[in-house]
Amino acid sequence: MEKIIFFGLVIPIFGFVLYLGVNAVMKGTEAKNALKEQENLKNDENENFFDNKKNLSEEIDKLNNLLKDGVLTQEEFEKAKKKLLDN
Repeated sequence: MEKIIFFGLVIPIFGFVLYLGVNAVMKGTEAKNALKEQENLKNDENENFFDNKKNLSEEIDKLNNLLKDGVLTQEEFEKAKKKLLDN
């Protein structure tokens, strides 16, 4: 009789502890995946930012070459550069 009472109490307690453990692991996994997703988005934004900066510097360099070659005046160069930097 004592064994029945003992197992009648232990099995539900064990099941509840097991439920809590599995629940904690699932929440941890979800949090880890969400963090990875945020890092990937941040990395993508950084790559886009550096690509834009690289393109901007290339465009200004092209404008500078046009200025040196005499194709653009200093005023035209300043206007074009300002337009690039404002975008």
